[in-house]
Parts: sequence; C-alpha cells; structure tokens
Amino acid sequence: MVKNFEDIQKLNQDGMDAALKSFGALSRGWQALAAEISDYSKKSFEQNSAAAEKLLGVKSLDKALEVQSDYVRTAYDSYLSQASRVSEIWTATANDAYRPFERVAGKAGFAPAK
Repeated sequence: MVKNFEDIQKLNQDGMDAALKSFGALSRGWQALAAEISDYSKKSFEQNSAAAEKLLGVKSLDKALEVQSDYVRTAYDSYLSQASRVSEIWTATANDAYRPFERVAGKAGFAPAK
C-alpha cells in the first residue's frame, strides 16, 4: 500500500488536489442548479400571469374551467420536467464531485465501493 514517506506525501497532495477538484465540481453544480431554478421561476411566473389574464377575460363558467384546466395541466407538466432536470443536475454534480476521490482511492490501493 504505502511504502515510504514520499508515498505518504504524494498521497496527501493527491487528496488535496482531489478535494479542490471536487469543490470546483460542487460549485459548478450549484451554479447550474441556481440558473435552472431561476429560469424555471421566471417561466412559471410568466405562465401564472398569462393564465390569470385569460381567466379575468372569460365570460362563462365553462370557459373559466377550461382555462383553469389548461393552466393546471401545463403547470404540472412543467413541474415534472423541471424536477427531472434538477435531478439530472444533482446526479451529474455528485458524480463529478466523487470522481477525483475515486482516483485517489485507487492510487492508495483501496478498491472503489460497489
């Protein structure tokens, strides 16, 4: 495994490099997540405003129910799509943050967990 002092120093340096790379991956992931949520919030607000505007312009109960149903369907589909996208970002971020440590563990003689 670790044979001498130089190996220990190299392993410590590799660990520090892995930690910095992992932090960078986490930072990029948080930025991507923040941008995604910001875009979704803006889009959602615009959809809400458009639906409210349509609802105020209707003259009958049937038309109001139709507008409301369309809005709910669109909002639900949009939410599911957004939840899927956020999940993808989190998964990619976790993988990117873990990858540097996986390499260091392999160099140190530890097998990756299965």
